[in-house]
Amino acid sequence: MSIKSSLRSFIYQTEKLTQRLRFAAQPASLPILLGISFPKSGTHLLDQILLGFSNVAPYSKRLHSFYAEYEGESGKKREPQQALAWLDSLRPRDVASAHLFARPEAVARVCSSKFVPYFIFRDPRDVVVSHVFYVTDMEARHVHHDYYQSLPDFDSRLKVSIMGRTNTEIEFPNIAARFEPYLDWLNHPEVLTIHFEDLIHARTATLIHVMNHLLTHASLPAPRQLILNSLEASINPTKSPTFRSGKTGEWKKYFTEEHKKLFKKIDGGLLVKLGYEKDGNW
Repeated sequence: MSIKSSLRSFIYQTEKLTQRLRFAAQPASLPILLGISFPKSGTHLLDQILLGFSNVAPYSKRLHSFYAEYEGESGKKREPQQALAWLDSLRPRDVASAHLFARPEAVARVCSSKFVPYFIFRDPRDVVVSHVFYVTDMEARHVHHDYYQSLPDFDSRLKVSIMGRTNTEIEFPNIAARFEPYLDWLNHPEVLTIHFEDLIHARTATLIHVMNHLLTHASLPAPRQLILNSLEASINPTKSPTFRSGKTGEWKKYFTEEHKKLFKKIDGGLLVKLGYEKDGNW
């Protein structure tokens, strides 16, 4: 472990101990809060909300760690065992975040008494638009940054975000195939599923669901309204390094008829499965 990693771990454990002393009357064995997200779907927003529990319970005030199935700068896909080892490294009262595939072994771990899991996702049409802005303008170290920069315009970049890339050794399939490994999270009642859009347009009701999901697994002595207020107060989009607009339905401004045809070609019923459309006639 590097000096930087060791220092970060020391600070984290010290802060976690401080939280334990602050809430000494509460149980020490509270479950792990795990925020699972599809990329570009509100990862940092969910992180902030879950960290809001630290104001009313002995949860950590910062993330224990973040795990992604792909290395950001190289695009290399991590081995399944790495995800399992990461899950096994988490301890009670940790708050953690991940772009985590719903492989059977991971599901078995997450859907247990050790975790209180949440899964946030967003309209995939908005995801691909957000992806273009992120890769092109916001993250110069991203493995696809130079390629996106080489494309002539937004239109061509959006096509790539929809259809993926076949002209590279770096794995980057179409948007439906990218979402497929996450779909099984929708099938487990132990995982609270959250539409990003509901946190924008029905925030209070959605935060109540977030709160209740933990309260069904653990007893917190704080009044429900205080817990809810803590979650609301924890939201600060300006502290998200990848926050751009937080708007919904922006795809309608950017999708041409050709983009719609391409998306429908590879959709495979994804929008219906996620509850964004009733059929393919959009």
